[in-house]
Amino acid sequence: MSGMLPGDAGPIMARVTAAVPPPVLALLLGALLGLCGLPLPWSVLSVFPLAGLLAHAASARSREGVAGRLFWAGAGYFAVHLWWLTDFLGKIFQFPPAGVLAFALFALEGLFLLAMAYPLTRLVRSPQARVWALAGGWVVLEWTRFLGPLAFPWPTLGYSLLPTPAIQIADLGGVLLGSVLVALSAAALAGLVLGGRGRGRPLIVAALCWAAALAYGLTRTAGEGPVQPVRVLRTSFDSFGRAVGSLSPGEQLQAQLEASAGRQPDEILVWSETALTAPMTDRVLAQFPGPGISGLGTPFGARPQRNSVVSLDAAGRIISRQEKGKLVPFGEYFIFYNGPLRPVYAVIENALNFTLPSFVPASSVQPLRLNGVQYGAYICYDSVFPWVARSLTRQGARLLVNPSNDGWYSGWGVQQHFMMGRVRAIENRRWLVRSVNRGVAGAVNDLGQPVSVVSSGETTQALSVRPKLLTGRTLFNRVGDWPALLLSILMIGYGVRVDRRERS
Repeated sequence: MSGMLPGDAGPIMARVTAAVPPPVLALLLGALLGLCGLPLPWSVLSVFPLAGLLAHAASARSREGVAGRLFWAGAGYFAVHLWWLTDFLGKIFQFPPAGVLAFALFALEGLFLLAMAYPLTRLVRSPQARVWALAGGWVVLEWTRFLGPLAFPWPTLGYSLLPTPAIQIADLGGVLLGSVLVALSAAALAGLVLGGRGRGRPLIVAALCWAAALAYGLTRTAGEGPVQPVRVLRTSFDSFGRAVGSLSPGEQLQAQLEASAGRQPDEILVWSETALTAPMTDRVLAQFPGPGISGLGTPFGARPQRNSVVSLDAAGRIISRQEKGKLVPFGEYFIFYNGPLRPVYAVIENALNFTLPSFVPASSVQPLRLNGVQYGAYICYDSVFPWVARSLTRQGARLLVNPSNDGWYSGWGVQQHFMMGRVRAIENRRWLVRSVNRGVAGAVNDLGQPVSVVSSGETTQALSVRPKLLTGRTLFNRVGDWPALLLSILMIGYGVRVDRRERS
């Protein structure tokens, strides 16, 4: 048999694993990968810790060893990437040590990587083949995180390309196509670490893919269209106070009205998520200095609970309405709330002294209408899911509008959420405007570049922006994630081919 035998680690990995216990090394490599998921200029270096992680996992001497190493790497990856969740849970429960509950999520995500790895290691045996199968499987697993009632695709490799022109390939295959480029490059480097026959060819292919992606990105230019002046707000209300009703709706409304007072006649006004509350009805809606778009919520404790975004005319009359497309799991709805987990939720409700929310999601999403223009308005967490903005744009939305409440996020969670919105603009080649509570408000152009934003301050601030109304459809808008998925499957197939070649 030529090349590497199953279980051979290669000289480099053999020396490293001899010095550091495999679970510890996997945890550290995962943590380094998590650091590259933060909003930092060097996030594109994610290729290198992922390469080390793939090489380390693939060099294990057993299938269980491969899966175990990926579990520890996944736990470290998600712990660093989502560390802000520990602070979030401490605030929710009003008990800082409750943040330790986030570690259950970190472990669960590690288990998903373990579950992905085990069948693939039954499919291929050699370390070189495992590297490619695991790289393709990683991207397929990212795709599955967009699906189902507990979908949580926050950490996605493709976002690490945002500081580079290569992120512009998102209009061809979405953020997952960026993940393919990162995973492909990491697998090629991992093959170099492991040694073996023919390891140079994948590196050449990866280099050519990077050259093509960078060239494509550098040749993209901003679209042209009519300007629609917009006035957005950045508020600074306590999110927990808003949720439990301790913040006076009148106080919130007054601050928003004062900040909106400078709106110019040609500007539409955009307010953030739940900036208006439904029972205030005609009297308060009439105070909204429209025309514009605003988040519209139900008061604390009301049933049914709704989280909507509406367009209003100058008299405060609702023209069109859209519900939130994707609810936050264990935030806006709780799985098995009236089923087997009811006793657990009852304990939580008694501790917090309020009833857990149960919102009604949208059965489908559609653009809002205002002054003859269609706006792709989607609420907060919807920004994490490419299908929401894609669906709105497919139906004719010319400008993306994201009213949000980022006050739940802490630290880098705020910037991560903003990063995702920037990629939604690229995927669909539309400008994006955001009106936000304690987040990043302003405008992003169709290249994903922030044009005018405000991201800090303890008072309500208003910002006038001039986005363009664009038309046209991108390849991603037409076909979705299929290019990325097909390439991921091809990487797995290449791993099978390498395995057969090394057995012959």
